[in-house]
Amino acid sequence: MTSIKAALPKALRRAIATRTEQLFRDSGAMREGHFALKSGRHGDRYLEKFQVLQYPEMVSELCSHIVARVRDDDGAPQVDLVAGPTTGGVLLAYEAARQLGVRGIFAEESKGDAGSESRREFRRGFRIERDERVLLVDDILTTGGSLRATVPAIEAAGGRIVLTHVLVDRSGPGVTLDGAGGPYPVEALWALDLPTWEAGSPDCPGCAAGLPLQTPGASGASGAGSGAGPERPADLRARVGT
Repeated sequence: MTSIKAALPKALRRAIATRTEQLFRDSGAMREGHFALKSGRHGDRYLEKFQVLQYPEMVSELCSHIVARVRDDDGAPQVDLVAGPTTGGVLLAYEAARQLGVRGIFAEESKGDAGSESRREFRRGFRIERDERVLLVDDILTTGGSLRATVPAIEAAGGRIVLTHVLVDRSGPGVTLDGAGGPYPVEALWALDLPTWEAGSPDCPGCAAGLPLQTPGASGASGAGSGAGPERPADLRARVGT
């Protein structure tokens, strides 16, 4: 049976979390303002993951911390492939797989009947052989919906999930994924609790201050947030690895 390394020392976990936060802030991925979230609630901070995922150097550095968890003492990979759900999980799965020297695949959403639970499936000829060891990765953990939908697809193919890892856990109390071989705890490079409020609530700072409401991901919302904004790409690249 494959076993991964024990949990990292607290000091190292804090250092990795601090560095992850720095990369999110430097790239402009951590945004502040007044946001309408998918849940219908409002927030004063938002993580626009693709602002950091657009920089290969940053993705490589972040993935290096994840893959270190599935190498043995000699550096050999303890997994046979890396999988992630679309969309951000595609980039992470392929970079993590590149560093490990294994395959990287992704699971796509499967449209079912209205009201049915979200499902994921491996298409495009992707295969998981029975008993292959899988590292499951994703970007931001909020409800865990994308990961929950990917677990059955891996298990149905006979794969064994060795580790589930995300860049950022903003779920609050944390999420554990159920499955035939589970439960699977989810590890993260950086965990943070982002409060949300009911739309129009006087407790919502943005509503109380009358700030314009921004919808993350909407056209024209790329400049959302406060402050001077991210550095120019050349300046930002120069800081990666510092």
